[in-house]
Amino acid sequence: MTDRKAELAANLARVEERIVSACAAAGRKREEVTLIVVTKTYPASDVRILHQLGVRHVAENRDQDAAPKATACADLSLTWHFVGQLQTNKVRSVTSYADVVQSVDRAKLVTALSAAAVRGGRELGCLIQVALDAESGERGERGGVAPDGVEELAAAVDAAPGLRLDGLMTVAPLAGEYAGRQRAAFDRLMEISSRLRSGHPAANMVSAGMSGDLEDAVAAGATHVRVGTAVLGVRPRLG
Repeated sequence: MTDRKAELAANLARVEERIVSACAAAGRKREEVTLIVVTKTYPASDVRILHQLGVRHVAENRDQDAAPKATACADLSLTWHFVGQLQTNKVRSVTSYADVVQSVDRAKLVTALSAAAVRGGRELGCLIQVALDAESGERGERGGVAPDGVEELAAAVDAAPGLRLDGLMTVAPLAGEYAGRQRAAFDRLMEISSRLRSGHPAANMVSAGMSGDLEDAVAAGATHVRVGTAVLGVRPRLG
């Protein structure tokens, strides 16, 4: 086993222990939570190692990094998640490799994603990114739609050819009433998810929690956690 593989294996084991413990504390089954490893800034060689170690979901936030990496790993059985703020001029590229776009936050983006998905003959999973720090009708600094705009945007996704409404995503806000209150933020996201599922029962994916707060997300009921640093480490880009 190479040094890097051993390092990633040890890190993954620690993250797995945290998820198992969080599930146990919340009275949830381990299989209810999917780990997505955020591989941004790390090379395709790390993605290959992660695949060897059993990882099947990876995430990227910049198309210019993700597109060549996805091409280099096209032979692997992976689900690619795009989690960054997405400009419409990058949509055609992103839809060529992403299986799920977690950062859908405006109607213009829905239209662009739909056109690209239809053109490429693909069905693209979409999560509405919720900005819990946003004022009504505005987007937060990290992107996202205000809670009161979720239903309208979800309806647009649901009606768009080539797109599949999978659920919701959020990033714990740095400002507003939920700043520093990750559990409260994730509880609020689950309330919004419950309301969404009343009209869209299949939209049951809830992506929340990262390296520092995955326990809070699991406790609240998140179905997917996005972990980068705790798996890949804090170090300069490789390669």
